[in-house]
Amino acid sequence: MVMVRLLFLLFFCLCIATEVVARAGNTITNQTKVPPRPSVVRIGALFTFDSVIGKSAKPAILAAIDEVNNDTSILPATKMEVILHDTNCSGFLGTVEALQLMENDVVAAIGPQSSGIAHVISHVVNELHVPLLSFGATDPTLASLQYPYFVRTTQNDYFQMNAIADLVDYFGWKEVIAIFVDDDNGRSGISALGDALAKKRAKISYKAAFTAGAPPSNISDLLNGVNLMESRVYVLHVNPDSGLSIFSIAEKIGMMGNGYVWIATDWLPSVLDASEPADPDTMNLLQGVIALRHHTPDTDLKKRFISRLKNSKDKDTKSFNSFALYAYDSVWLAARALDAFLNEGGNVSFSSDPRLHDTNGSMLHLASLRTFDSGPQFLQKVLATNFTGVTGQIQFDGDKNLIHPAYDILNIGGTSRRIGYWSNYSGLSVVTPETLYTKPPNMSSSNQHLYGVIWPGETTATPRGWVFPNNGKPLRIAVPNRISYLEFVSKDKDTPGVKGYCIDVFEAALNLLPYPVPRQYILYGDGRRNPSYNALTNSVAQNNFDAAVGDVTIVTNRTRIVDFTQPFMESGLVVVVAVKEEKSSPWSFLKPFTAQMWCVTGAFFLFVGAVVWILEHRLNHEFRGSPRKQLMTVFWFSFSTMFFSHKENTVSTLGRLVLLIWLFVVLIINSSYTASLTSILTVKQLSSQIEGIDSLISSTQPIGIQEGSFARKYLINELNVAESRIVILKNQQDYIDALQRGPRAGGVAAIVDELPYIEILMSNTKCKFRTVGQEFTKSGWGFAFQRDSPLAVDLSTAILQLSENGDLQKIHDKWLSKFTCAAKVNDVDSNQLSLNSFWGLFLMCGIACFLALVVFSIRVFCQYMKFIPDSEEAEEHIEPASARSTSFKSLIDFVDKKEAEIKEILRNKGKKRRRSQSLDRNSNYSNS
Repeated sequence: MVMVRLLFLLFFCLCIATEVVARAGNTITNQTKVPPRPSVVRIGALFTFDSVIGKSAKPAILAAIDEVNNDTSILPATKMEVILHDTNCSGFLGTVEALQLMENDVVAAIGPQSSGIAHVISHVVNELHVPLLSFGATDPTLASLQYPYFVRTTQNDYFQMNAIADLVDYFGWKEVIAIFVDDDNGRSGISALGDALAKKRAKISYKAAFTAGAPPSNISDLLNGVNLMESRVYVLHVNPDSGLSIFSIAEKIGMMGNGYVWIATDWLPSVLDASEPADPDTMNLLQGVIALRHHTPDTDLKKRFISRLKNSKDKDTKSFNSFALYAYDSVWLAARALDAFLNEGGNVSFSSDPRLHDTNGSMLHLASLRTFDSGPQFLQKVLATNFTGVTGQIQFDGDKNLIHPAYDILNIGGTSRRIGYWSNYSGLSVVTPETLYTKPPNMSSSNQHLYGVIWPGETTATPRGWVFPNNGKPLRIAVPNRISYLEFVSKDKDTPGVKGYCIDVFEAALNLLPYPVPRQYILYGDGRRNPSYNALTNSVAQNNFDAAVGDVTIVTNRTRIVDFTQPFMESGLVVVVAVKEEKSSPWSFLKPFTAQMWCVTGAFFLFVGAVVWILEHRLNHEFRGSPRKQLMTVFWFSFSTMFFSHKENTVSTLGRLVLLIWLFVVLIINSSYTASLTSILTVKQLSSQIEGIDSLISSTQPIGIQEGSFARKYLINELNVAESRIVILKNQQDYIDALQRGPRAGGVAAIVDELPYIEILMSNTKCKFRTVGQEFTKSGWGFAFQRDSPLAVDLSTAILQLSENGDLQKIHDKWLSKFTCAAKVNDVDSNQLSLNSFWGLFLMCGIACFLALVVFSIRVFCQYMKFIPDSEEAEEHIEPASARSTSFKSLIDFVDKKEAEIKEILRNKGKKRRRSQSLDRNSNYSNS
């Protein structure tokens, strides 16, 4: 047993020893796999030393290198060295310097500042797998997949151009002129601006490009050319080193005064920030210019860094621009990414590319260019790095752009005054972007705000942004050469060559504008038929004309290609038909009332007559006599009240009340009858059964329309009218002939046209034709201009002024007011009066009669109850059946008696009763 335990213990110790040896071996193996940290890593820097950007970037890069090497938490035991190469503002020299830089086995390159050089160098770093961290190349096209190793550490010009587009939209301008250097950066930036403006329904009207280093004479010629154009909004996208000279030339030719707008990209703040304190003459030159500057948060880190730069000895400038901040953060980005790369076991090694070798005695030393073996892994570390630098948060999105792009909006004038901010998060705002990032994004137009701007010429009024081009070319205005309805527009022998209502409205509106409008009227059409108005608006859209003035209807398909002014004439499609005089009928006097109305009226005449007879019979001797006479009296009295010619007087209160109400009813009925009969005898009747657009569509009869009108497409496409039913009519005489002939004689059943034309037609024909139904479209006439024309907006305001001051109505009366017709035709049935119009009167009269009969019956019943006792004594000896008959007969006889007789009987009866009571009392007294 002891031996077993000893063997088991020996086996257990052996296992433990084996496990320890195995783990030690693994540890040794792993330690041999981890490469040692390099003692030195090199990065390169490519930029133009003697430039506005280079003078700020160089001390920032050197300061960042020193700070990285002094920070023990970053790249411990590894020193970062920077190799500086001057690109000398040359694409060729920049490429040569880049190749020489790559011979030094750098792991990253900071720069270049030029987008043109960046395009070339990007191909080099793609092959050598060296990330290119550019703090100055803002060309939007560098973000393409073609350049995977290009990493932009500044803002993309794509966002800057969107900011400018928002500015243009904020101030209401529709066209700008782009002035730029014709290089990669300039062309790509202006292309991005055009795309951004298109989203705002604005555009670049002209692209004025010039070569880098162009002499002042060329710049002067360029500016003189754009000064002759319409737009007064200039976007200046040039290099910082030569941009101020453009403003100097612009001032000499008078382009820095009132009415001009200059928007400079980030190059201008870079110049001004790097030259503080700014020269007063320079600031006066730039008065009113708007400029965009990279927005960097005002943090303590940023303030401390700028303070260190200003105190450093190795500097060529007294102040620094935003590119210095981005260059500083670029070095830190490379250091942090390299530290993360090495911490995860990354190896800094280079190998030769067999494709790169010198042949035929070449002196390019291509064999010295070696590939960074771990370049792809290091690139991913660069793109994944996230830290807070002096420019804010350094983090890349999926398109390798820095997140939260933002700009300060500056207004130059004595000093660089900040009037707001722009960010792709919430657009234009007077609140810092950092504050807005904590709130939900809001890009609505109502949320866009800026402080007031002092424009060139020291004015606070927002410039209109355009003038008529000073190039001798007047506004080309197309006028439809009509052959019908010449009241609206027609050819004229006198100046300006056209006349009519539309021309007078247009001229009156132009006279209200605060600036002259040189113009030339050009007739559109051959003069043999009305032109197509769709083709006319298409010609304006295709820039064959600048505007179209005439009776041009504002319809949906036209608004898609041109801009219309405020409508100066209301319009809409209506249906017009022929009318005829109706011959009088022997029975026309019966037409004012419907049959039901006649019956009810006659019945009430008899009913009221009977009621009055009942109420008057006991009191009024004129309502007594033989049955035949009384029946005649009822009929005569009933119908004589129709003419208020009844001779019988009413003496009872109830009878007078009923008669008063009935005479009021008769008065209303007589008046209504007279009015309806007059209308029926004078109305014109339709010559067809068309009562409106619905009945016209449901029929199969031909429909006439005006040549060139939009009504044809509307009827076919919108109302599904067969095209075979459409008849084109050229002029007003064709209208008249077609309607008078009618569909059976080769004419038309109705014409569909706009209301202004139809009003002229009816006026000229003395209302032989009438409209039926209602307008089934609502539109108007306006003046058509090319899309986004600012003149359309100003003329709309002028037309509203004409309407408000009454001048528009005066022009209308001058040309169009001649003869007015009724709005539409009414048929006989519509003039007939039915019981629905009078049942209230009949009800009131019926209630009065009923109440009068009730009161009368109660009164008679009370009298009869006093009269009954005398009759009961006489009926005691009569059979029951005979008694009931005698009682009813006595009631009738009682009612038929005169009121005076009843009162006399009741008076005598009362005396007799009192005498009998007196005798009874005397008899009782004697007995007692």
